[in-house]
Amino acid sequence: MAPVVARRRARQRVRILPLAGARSRSAEDWWWDRLAPSGSGYHLLQSDSMLLVLPGPGPARPRAQRRAARRAQLLRLRGARAAEAKAKPRTAPAPAPAPAPAPAPAPQQEPDPGWGDRIPLEILLQIFGLLVAADGPIPFLGRAARVCRRWHEAASQPALWHTLTLSPPLAGRPAKSGTKTEKKLLASLEWLMPSRFSQLQRLTLIHWKSQVHPVLKLVSESCPRLTFLKLSDCHGVTPDTLIMLAKACPQLHSLDIQHSMVESTAVVSFLEEAGPRMRKLWLTYSSQTTAVLGALLGSCCPQLQLLEPGPRSQVLRLLNLMWLPKPSGRAMTPGPGFPRLEELCLASSTCNFVSNEVLDRLLHSSPHLRLLDLRGCARITPAGLHDLPCQELEQLHLGLYGMSDRLTLAKEGSLLLTQKWCHTLQELDLSGQGFSEKDLEQALAAFSGTPGGSHLALSSLNLRGTRVTPGTVSSVISNCPGLLYLNLESCRCLPRGLKRAYRGPEEVQRCLQQLLTSLPPPSQLGSSSQPALP
Repeated sequence: MAPVVARRRARQRVRILPLAGARSRSAEDWWWDRLAPSGSGYHLLQSDSMLLVLPGPGPARPRAQRRAARRAQLLRLRGARAAEAKAKPRTAPAPAPAPAPAPAPAPQQEPDPGWGDRIPLEILLQIFGLLVAADGPIPFLGRAARVCRRWHEAASQPALWHTLTLSPPLAGRPAKSGTKTEKKLLASLEWLMPSRFSQLQRLTLIHWKSQVHPVLKLVSESCPRLTFLKLSDCHGVTPDTLIMLAKACPQLHSLDIQHSMVESTAVVSFLEEAGPRMRKLWLTYSSQTTAVLGALLGSCCPQLQLLEPGPRSQVLRLLNLMWLPKPSGRAMTPGPGFPRLEELCLASSTCNFVSNEVLDRLLHSSPHLRLLDLRGCARITPAGLHDLPCQELEQLHLGLYGMSDRLTLAKEGSLLLTQKWCHTLQELDLSGQGFSEKDLEQALAAFSGTPGGSHLALSSLNLRGTRVTPGTVSSVISNCPGLLYLNLESCRCLPRGLKRAYRGPEEVQRCLQQLLTSLPPPSQLGSSSQPALP
């Protein structure tokens, strides 16, 4: 019985062992046949992170190729054995064996154009649109157009070329080679513009030195939907170029010419032509900025929302502006101004010529102004500020730093400022102003009158270098519980120990205690009229 069982187990082991050279079937092969079985009309395409099941005849799978190679090798081996048997001499003649049938030739499969050529054009446009929105049309669309005809058709759609940045290469190029590079790029643009850029909306030109006019001429001829133009580090922009662009692009409403060499006459001519539709304008401060601002103060740009220098909309910042208005023999009608302006900064480290008339031309239609920075504008008077239309000013900076000794300053009028904005002011800077002790006392007393128990918003007060008295300071601190910053440096009417800046509510309250202890009794206030020496 035992030998029979041993022989049976040996036969089972022989059946289980794979043949020499045979490959065991893996789970991947099982799923491969499961998803796209042979003869189903589908084939699989495997990439790094996905597995696609696509219709139509696909390329031969590696396993089928190996099977065909083994079958051909087996047929060749059988033919070689038959030839050897035929060549051996035999004792008895035997009839020649019938020749083995030749293997049928495998059907020639046409080359598969690939899965990308079978994707519908609409889906390709959506995919390309997402990539263009993230990284721009260049260089992706140029590379995608060389994949196949379907991709070339999709990449050539003008709807994908809505934003473009053109910059010649700068890697160590001399002046002559740079001009040649720009001309080569211009030659490519001559056939790209009509076929690709008919729906271009945003164009940026960077580092163009000699071919700006020809490029903008092509833009004016082929890009009627242009809305935004940026010229960065570009030379040779003439008035005729910008006027031509303004006439050919009726939807152009934003112009950025920062860091480019553009004459003020070109900008003024452009604003006169395209001013009614202009919304955003970026400039670089120079000696010619005044001419551009003079044009803006007229009625050429009624819809202007953003004017740089200035980091965000509804903001106008013109630091260290050398305002030199030209005298005019005839009366000028005021323009629309800036009705949406919320922040105006004309601060200067030196004396400038900004006057009440200039300020009125800028702000006569700005009722929503929240911040007004006029540091260094010594020609602005309290009466001129009182006539402004803004009623809810939150920050007012009138400090004069290092120039009050050389100017004749107004000694009265600070009451006009505090009476108008005492309930909305959060920051007030009067440093270096020449208001008298009595005028400052009356002005700062406006913060004590709170009809209806309204809360005062004052949190920062700069009185550096003024004639404020200890009694006035103590009254302001007592009436403004939210005061967080108080600067009393160089105040000649205060004791020596109090002439410093106080930051935080604890330091401000400590200043109040020191003031109360240093003040003389009420009986001596009438007899002591001399202020403390600095």
